[in-house]
Order: sequence, then structure tokens, then C-alpha cells
Amino acid sequence: MRIHILGICGTFMSGIAVLAKQSGHEVTGSDMNIYPPMSTQLMEQGIQLVESDSPYIDPDIDCVVVGNVIKRGHPAMEQVLAQRIPYVSGPQWLAENVIKNRWVLAVAGTHGKTTTTSLLTWILECAGLHPGFLVGGVPENFGVSARLGESPYFVIEADEYDSAFFDKRSKFIHYQPKTLIMNNLEYDHADIFPDLSAIKQQFHHLVRIVPSNGLIIRHAQDTNLADVLDIGCWTPVTTFGDVAGDWQVEFIQKDGSAFTVLHHNKPVGEVHWNLLGKHNVNNALAAIAAAHHVNISPDQAIQALSTFKNVKRRLEVKGKAKNIVVYDDFAHHPTAIATTLAGLRARVGTNARMIAVLEFGSYTMRSGVHKERIQDALNNADVVICKSTESDWGLSAVLEKFKQPTALYDNVDILVENLVPMLRAGDHVVIMSNSSFGGIHHKLLSAIERG
Repeated sequence: MRIHILGICGTFMSGIAVLAKQSGHEVTGSDMNIYPPMSTQLMEQGIQLVESDSPYIDPDIDCVVVGNVIKRGHPAMEQVLAQRIPYVSGPQWLAENVIKNRWVLAVAGTHGKTTTTSLLTWILECAGLHPGFLVGGVPENFGVSARLGESPYFVIEADEYDSAFFDKRSKFIHYQPKTLIMNNLEYDHADIFPDLSAIKQQFHHLVRIVPSNGLIIRHAQDTNLADVLDIGCWTPVTTFGDVAGDWQVEFIQKDGSAFTVLHHNKPVGEVHWNLLGKHNVNNALAAIAAAHHVNISPDQAIQALSTFKNVKRRLEVKGKAKNIVVYDDFAHHPTAIATTLAGLRARVGTNARMIAVLEFGSYTMRSGVHKERIQDALNNADVVICKSTESDWGLSAVLEKFKQPTALYDNVDILVENLVPMLRAGDHVVIMSNSSFGGIHHKLLSAIERG
């Protein structure tokens, strides 16, 4: 079958492309923005890419898989509709062609989906189950964001974002999981959901399709998730949390790099790994609990975590120059920003300087929905540098309230030029964005070396 994917470089659609290629289909794709790590993954898979907003679609193509970034008026989509070329959303294609009749382990929630999905997949892999998976990032243990797998098990990052312009249901409604992790729930995706209640409703729809012989794993202290389950639940539930739940932890290191796992208040093992932060400890607990549902013992899971290498763009060290460490992180929501910086602060201590460099790329942040929370989210940073957004939602006024030094630039090159003289040996520069941020990581490291 010949398949063309519109919006192929999105993290989800890139995974769909890989799965289609591995299934034996001839796959091509197009996108306005083609950049690593997804473009690298696709080219390594031998998938032909066209960087264009209006690619020509061969009328004889068997199926066009439409990413949720594609809207009415998109030239290629208009051609597809006018010429009656078969088309489908990514989640529907996945449900009908890959995960049908498989044991789906889905990871949902506002934060931590990518890491938790990667953790759970690695645990199953180390246990010899060889699962299929689709992750909204590139787990370094695998080097690809998706794989068909060789067993009945399929692990998937279950996003609440809509499926396509013609299917406004959340993606995860298509997945019909037997094992469901719900990490947390906050307001996000302001371009899709008018308020938190609308997101809760979608999560309730997800809960409704988990079978009675399945398992729901949720954060014990998240009141929004409790509200969702109070609407109705027909599936056994287990809970996790650092201080409450069926699965708990006792911290050995305050930065989260070592902790004891408890199940029903009984210690079952110690985790020593490379990840940081309480949020990642909770991600690990959720993954251990989900693995337990497919008969993987806590001891096996804990051994797997010790060799987990994290996901690209999750506090990923991009380089070190003149004893200055530059990180890349996908965080763009205030909660994710705060937890990432808190984890790094616990690791580097109070004497090291942390410089946060941010681009608020998501619609939610660009529309200023969470602007009152940004200052608290960045408390752990010693210096805050931001790139301005196209729409003025009051970022400059927000930065004026900060106690620490701040700066705002509308150009990445000027930002780098002004940032380099501020840096000194021992600094940790955390670049946070959900886009390529104009290649800032390479530009900054090169400028530091030259300086």
C-alpha cells in the first residue's frame, strides 16, 4: 500500500510513519517544518520527505494519513478532498492497522507521558517481552520513536489532543487500552479545550473504554483524576505517589537519583538511575505498577530502570563548553518547567548558577493562559532569558516582576550574542522549548567556544 502522511514530522505522526514502513507499506510524507530528531529518524528509515506546505498528492495514492496540525484550507488537504483520495486520521490508522487485538498499555496525563511510556517500554523489553511501542519522542535505549514489536503487547503515549480536523475526539479514544496509566491532569491545550472540565470529560470517555479485566493506574494525590473517576469507573484501580498510594517511594537521594520502592508499604527494591526529580520518580512508580499488571515483578522492573537512558529533549545534555553545560528540555507548561528545574537544582546544589532560556511555543502558553504561574515556575533559575512570541500576551510585564535578572529578545542570534558574556564556568544553561528554537543549542555552544 502507498501511504502519504501530511504533517509527518510531528512526534506522533513520525511514529505512525515508522510503523507503516515496518508494516511493509511504501511511505512518503510532507511537512512545513522538517527538523531533528524526527527528520533524522524518518530519513534513517528510508522515508522520503517533502518540506512544503502544499505538496502534490498523487491521486492514485492508497491512503493519506492526516496529522492534527492539518486544517481546512491546507492546499494538499483540499486536493485530497476534491479528488476523493482516501484519508484517515493517525490514531484511527493506528487502531485499525497496528494495535487491533493487542494488549495496549497506554500512558495518559498532562505531564510525563513520553518519559513514562519510554520507561514502561524499556521494562517490558528487559523482561524479554519485545513490545511494540509509539512514543512522542525518541527513547535513547531504542533510537526510534516507534516499533511494531514481536509480542501481543503494545505501549503507547496516549495524548488527549484531538485526532484530526474531521475527528475532534482525543487521540486516546482510539486506543482501547487494557492497562491505563493516568499520571496527572491539568489545564492545557487551550486551542482545543475551553476549560479543565472539557479535558476531564475526555478522560472520562477514556475510562469508559478500559475493560473490567484491565487496570487503571493513577496518581493518588491528583484531585482532578479523582474527579474523573468519580464520574464513573468500571475497572480496578491502583494508585501511586511519593507519599501516598499503593506504590510509594522513600528517597535515598533528594534529587531523585536513588529511591526505595514500596508496594503496600513493603519495600520491594531500590532504584539507582540517571534521571532526576520527583516527577521522574513518580513516572517510574507508574511504569513499575503497569509492568506488574503484565506479570513483571518489581525486582525485574527496578533492574531495568538502572539501565534506562532517558528520552531525547528531556533534560538532555547537548554539550559542554568551557565548563558550561547546555541542556535541551521539552518543558513548556509551568508545572513541567518547575519540576525540571527543581530536579536539576537538587542535583547541582545551591551554589551553581542555573540559567533558564525559554521559548513559549505552545498555543496555551502563547495565549497567556498560565502567565500568572510563570514566575513561580522559574523560582529555581538564577537568570531567566526568553524569546518573545508573535502575539503580545504580556510576557515583558511578567518578567518585570522577577527578582532575578531577566531579558527578552525577539531574535535567537541576538539572544545568543547577549547571553554568552553573562555566562561563567560552572553554569548550567537549560533551554526549554517544544520546537527547534532556531537551532539555539548549536549556536550557543559554538559561541561559547569562540568566546
